[in-house]
Amino acid sequence: MKHKERTALLKEYYSYVKPILQSAEFKRRRSFEHHQDSVYDHSLRVSLKAFKFAHQLEKMGISISKKNVAIAGLLHDFYTRPWREKSLDPRFFKKHGFSHAADACHNAYLYFPELMNDRIEDAILRHMFPLNIKPPKYLESWMITLSDKIVSFEVFLHPSELPRYVGISKETMQKLNVRRWYHKAKELLHEI
Repeated sequence: MKHKERTALLKEYYSYVKPILQSAEFKRRRSFEHHQDSVYDHSLRVSLKAFKFAHQLEKMGISISKKNVAIAGLLHDFYTRPWREKSLDPRFFKKHGFSHAADACHNAYLYFPELMNDRIEDAILRHMFPLNIKPPKYLESWMITLSDKIVSFEVFLHPSELPRYVGISKETMQKLNVRRWYHKAKELLHEI
């Protein structure tokens, strides 16, 4: 992609998501620890990746709303509180992976009602498929689901971060001495 085309594409993207990126409530997600970074950074990467995919599909003549993709990507994890701070709910299907999409959708309507529509709602509510049993209904929803998986799986580039990814705190990792264990396991694998 040429510099001029990339600049035009980023300007288009920003025109769709400017109210979200300028929102103090969305900026608050910079302090919410996510997999390998903040919810803010994760959501931005998902949104941009999905937007680029949508742009490529559009160039191939496939009808898709880049605006819906950009907005849904930013709001797909727009939940209320950092999930690692919540008290652990013993009920399996109430755990973060199953429940945060509904919280994010509620917040999206609360803070950005003028940006919401059926396709964005579907993308937010179903982005955790297959954990969320119902698959995405729309192409835009699939773009968010797939982009979220791609961005989330980047943690596998840094295997020592996997415990943190699944919610094991730094303190617990230190108690378990996970890094030393990881390096020992890595050495053993090289010997095999």
